[in-house]
Amino acid sequence: MELLNSPLFGVCLTIITYIIGLEVYKKFKLPILNPILIALTIIISILLYFKIPLETYKKGGDLISFFLAPATVVLAVPLYKKIDLLKEHFIPILGGVIAGVVTSIVSCTLIGKALGLDLSIIKSSLSKSLTTPIAIELSKQVGGIVPITMVMVMITGISGAILAPFICKILKIENKIAKGLAIGTASHAVGTSRAIEMGETEGAMSGLAIGVAGLLTVFILPLLYIILF
Repeated sequence: MELLNSPLFGVCLTIITYIIGLEVYKKFKLPILNPILIALTIIISILLYFKIPLETYKKGGDLISFFLAPATVVLAVPLYKKIDLLKEHFIPILGGVIAGVVTSIVSCTLIGKALGLDLSIIKSSLSKSLTTPIAIELSKQVGGIVPITMVMVMITGISGAILAPFICKILKIENKIAKGLAIGTASHAVGTSRAIEMGETEGAMSGLAIGVAGLLTVFILPLLYIILF
């Protein structure tokens, strides 16, 4: 019981389940077996089966979340290696990310209204394609519900990591820059982890898209919010 009341429980459970998910993914190489999805499934199952309160897990889980923002900086490494590519295609890259941000916000709003969802849920989903720290702050600003935003961010990231390769193949998207920008803009860091596996250029562009999309959304979201709501 003493271990359960310690942050060490949440930290160890998260790390161990992720390692399990990573090993399973390495063995079968199936996109559906995303390490984060596997870890998430195991953690939820353990908490439910042993009737462990979520608050108990969060003592350690929140500690890991604290390092999300600093960890995102690591994505700048592949970008630095491809800095010449960024300079060469600056305008198309900027235009692509802007298109992705606008499409995400507008489609999320229109689909939510068409389905008759509560406005608070729609607002909570507007920043779903951004990395968690930025998504949470923007959700607060527009009156969203932070826990729902975190779930939407997680679902978006995992689904992007799973579906991105298939979508690129079906639509015959072969340009490496386009692949990376699309994945990073749509599914933030989780999707970027998949983009890195696809290639160095894809990973660098996806990492770039995370930062640019976050920055642009800070300015674009308030403007679209006035128009859409």
